[in-house]
Amino acid sequence: MQAFIANIQGFTAIGIGIIIGLGAIGACIGIGLMGGKYIEACARQPELMNPLQTKMFLLAGLIDAAFLIGVGVAMLFAFANPLLSKLAAG
Repeated sequence: MQAFIANIQGFTAIGIGIIIGLGAIGACIGIGLMGGKYIEACARQPELMNPLQTKMFLLAGLIDAAFLIGVGVAMLFAFANPLLSKLAAG
């Protein structure tokens, strides 16, 4: 039984690392690509800088929010692991 609990905790830790790591990589790549395209668009049409800036910051917040939701799910598994609570109850 102890080995089973240790396996659950170990695989949960690996999953948490994957969730946070891949989420951070994806958010960084997404914001980097979007920022680069924003600079290209501003260089091409400077009169559209202000409307594009508003949209860029809105989308950057949404991309970052998706990463933070992933961090929240990872923290759920880290501190209130539903897999271990089911095991302890039954």
